[in-house]
Order: sequence, then structure tokens, then C-alpha cells
Amino acid sequence: MTLRNLAFVLSLNFIFCFTACVATKPPVESGGVVYKSEEYALCKPVSKSSFPDLARTLLGDEKQIWKIEDANDLEGLSGETLIRIPLKEKNRGGLFEDGYQIIPILCYHKFGSDEISSMTTPPHVFEQQMKYLKENGYRVISSRQLVDFLEYRRQIPKKSVLITMDDGYKSVYEVAWPILKKYDFTATLFIYTDYVGISKKAISWDELGILKNNGFTIGSHSVGHSDLTEKKQDETEEDFQNRLKKEIFLSKEIIDAKLGQDTDFFSFPYGRYNADLMKMVKSAGYKIAVTVDRGSNPFFTNPLALKRDMILKHDIALFISRLKIFNPLSLK
Repeated sequence: MTLRNLAFVLSLNFIFCFTACVATKPPVESGGVVYKSEEYALCKPVSKSSFPDLARTLLGDEKQIWKIEDANDLEGLSGETLIRIPLKEKNRGGLFEDGYQIIPILCYHKFGSDEISSMTTPPHVFEQQMKYLKENGYRVISSRQLVDFLEYRRQIPKKSVLITMDDGYKSVYEVAWPILKKYDFTATLFIYTDYVGISKKAISWDELGILKNNGFTIGSHSVGHSDLTEKKQDETEEDFQNRLKKEIFLSKEIIDAKLGQDTDFFSFPYGRYNADLMKMVKSAGYKIAVTVDRGSNPFFTNPLALKRDMILKHDIALFISRLKIFNPLSLK
């Protein structure tokens, strides 16, 4: 028997055995499981609308629906399509044979149309950007999910993106939140504590509490938003070190007390950092720290110097170019 004939016979045996396995486990109802192993389940859903039920039943959480979507080619989905549902964690760290996953972190500041500033995003522009993410299958993850990814503990969606907002402007609460809520997204806010509640343009602690209760993550952006890499004029070395400790340690203590949490995310003021600051941030108990160095983040990046793209221009094509989620590289 030639190798080609042997391969053909083996393939027929595989098809026969697979068909027999499926045939012995007919679906109880449309959308039910037709085959299940320790690794995966095969289901015959009515449509994508049944995916939340499948995620809830087989994965334990409706929010795990992305695992179903990532594991299947859903174009042309019909009632005859078998859907594969992975039951075990795979691709931790986003490692694939043809490359590895990288996570873009987007950085915003203020929202509104009354200022001409690159730091201020008009509502219609932000709406357009969030709509693009939603319609193109991007999943906005939390900082906690990012930590799990960086620590090689969890798989996350293939098209993951983290949204962050610095400083603590009230427009995050009044303008950005309703748009995010419309698309079922949340964000991570990095606040500097001296600014909270200081004016009508600043977010309040009550508003931060509301956002936290609605899935937002609140991180530290220091106490007074000063440059942590250079001494101020006439500042002694002792005064400089005391200021660094205040900005990094005290800001965490304040946020912890105000919001009843263990704050473990930090944003370097002005994105400026060095090796000594990273050590201090780690010793304060932060798990990740973000910069404004451009680029996306693989799981093996330094968690205390994560890259972020500041969204300063309003061109949708430029926005899309910031959404790099995969780095091709043969890992065979």
C-alpha cells in the first residue's frame, strides 16, 4: 500500500470514528452539545444569539463568549454549522505558531468640544473610535485581565485592547462614560489625588466610586503630577526622595482609603520614568505601570514600563493604525 493510499484510509477511519462519536450523542435541542471531551465541545447553535447561553452553560460565564468567537470562523454561520468551544485554557501569553499577541493600550485625557487642544477628544470622534472597536470585534479588557496575561496565567481575547484615561477630568464621567456604556466598554482611570474634586472640571471621589462600581479600574497618577525623574530647582536630594515617596506611596494610600481597594496600577506623570522609579513603584505594591512610549505589549514585556499610544489626533485611519494586536514570527 502506498503512503498516499494509507493516508486516505486513515482519514476515512478518522471521519468514520468522529461521525460515530457525534452520532452517539445527538443534540437534546437545537443549540445543544453534540459531542464533548475534556478539551472541547461541539455544539449546533441556532445563531450567534445562542452564544451567551453556550458560554454560560459550558464556560461558566456569559462574558467568556469571546472564547467561542475566537475559536471559530463565524462567517456564513447556519443551523448546520458545528461550533467548537474550547474547555481548557489555550494560548496563554498569546503564543501561536505564526507569532505572538500584543496588547495596544490607548491613552486619553479630556473629552469635549469647547477646547482646541490635542489633549481634548471631541465626543463625536470618541464615539466613532468606540464604534469602530465594537463593529470590528475588538474586546476592551480590564487592567486585571492584562495583569493575568502578563503573568502568563490567563488567555485573553485575540483582539484585546485596554483603554486608559489620565489625570481625572470630570468629562470622563460626563462625556466618555455614556459613550463607553453604549458599547459595553469600560476603562482604567489614572488620577492624581490633588486634582480630585478641586474644581468643576475635576472628577469627584463620589463619581470615581460610581465608575468603579460600574467596572472601571482606578489607578494612581501620583499626588501632584510632578516630574519624578528630575529634582526641582533648589530641591535637596533628601527632599527629592521624600517627594518621590509621597507621589508614589501616598497616592496609593489615599486612593485605597477613599475607594476601599488595593490600588496596584500606576501611570508615570508625563510618561517619564527610570530604573529607580520602577523599583520604587514595585516596592509600593503596584503590579503594572504605564508610560507614553508608543507601541503594543507582548506578555514578556516589562510590566512596570508598559507602552501606550496617546490618542491626540482625530483621524480614524491613524486611530486604526494604533491597534496592532499581533506580531508575526515563526515559532515552530
